[in-house]
Amino acid sequence: MLKDKNIVLGVCGSIAAYKSALLVRLLVKAGANVKVVMTADAANFITPLTLSTLSKNPALVDYFKADTGEWNNHVELGLWADMMVIAPATANTLAKMANGLCDNLLSAVYLSAKCPVYFAPAMDLDMWLHPATRQNVSRLQSFDNIMIPPGNGELASGLHGEGRMAEPEEIVAFLEAESKKKLRLAGHKILVTAGPTYEAIDPVRFIGNHSSGKMGFAIADELALMGAEVTLVTGPTAQISKQQNIKRVNVISAAQMLEACLTAYGDAKACIMSAAVADYTPADVATQKIKKRDDDLRIELKKTTDILKTLGEAKREGQILVGFALETNDEEMNAITKLQKKNLDFIVLNSLNDAGAGFAGDTNKITIIDRELKKTTFDLKSKEAVARDICNRVAQLING
Repeated sequence: MLKDKNIVLGVCGSIAAYKSALLVRLLVKAGANVKVVMTADAANFITPLTLSTLSKNPALVDYFKADTGEWNNHVELGLWADMMVIAPATANTLAKMANGLCDNLLSAVYLSAKCPVYFAPAMDLDMWLHPATRQNVSRLQSFDNIMIPPGNGELASGLHGEGRMAEPEEIVAFLEAESKKKLRLAGHKILVTAGPTYEAIDPVRFIGNHSSGKMGFAIADELALMGAEVTLVTGPTAQISKQQNIKRVNVISAAQMLEACLTAYGDAKACIMSAAVADYTPADVATQKIKKRDDDLRIELKKTTDILKTLGEAKREGQILVGFALETNDEEMNAITKLQKKNLDFIVLNSLNDAGAGFAGDTNKITIIDRELKKTTFDLKSKEAVARDICNRVAQLING
């Protein structure tokens, strides 16, 4: 959630400033670009050298460098930031922020910032409970500044109570959760299927297909980036999700995939069925390995349950169902038939006749056909870019 975000971290003169080193490290590890602005008193608790080393940017204290006269432009810093985080935020700095005082670089950046501002209070119990502090916090919240609540525990004075700065891990989790709320698919559960299914012939052999799962995994990653709560039901594949907050359910057979989909489908706002599910499975599975014979081997097959059709029949009002059609002939006609028979909101058509499309590769070329039979054809793209096109269409349907 914080990858490529520009974050100004304000550090104030508090014993809790020692935690800022870990906070910077965690933000950088999350992929954020961090610039630290310190008050003069903060430098008594942690050195600018420490924070500049960890952030890979100069840690700024003053308006300008006395030896060179170079100006640290507070306006540019405020405009650069996607978010500003003040941690630790002392009672003194909170009072300045609440009343528009501007006697140091940090308060000047705060007044210049147009981005969301978060503050993590850090002070002793009585200071935190003082009516002046409570009023300042309330006023900052009225400015739409967001408080990261202080913790309860042992304080520097030896007292126990509320007022200690939230731990760096808690601050990062808070920022990620806040960022996620602003994403297009925040709060929506979405089910994705990916990969092949393997239908057992005996304990050694199976019927399968060439699906790598790359398209489905790219879709799941993109949905997670857009804020969705993703459940990924996948057949056997070596693919690994790039996003850590995806719930992965591993299955092998079509029957197992059906069961997993039915479990997740009820709560899902949308379902994108990109798996290549077997249409047939052996009628009888041998319990021992079938030995080679001189004569031909014949295996009786039976139809698997059509997962997409089953979900289409169970689809509730407002729920979105997306299917895929990989065709080799009569592509559009076959895709439209599938769209209509299985009660889909749109279908993603790709053809094995298109160079660069199909299984295993890193690119795909698709056409999206909706319920009104409106067609949108896309150029050959990476599967990540194709996933973005598909997920944008889903987001448009969800958000109207």
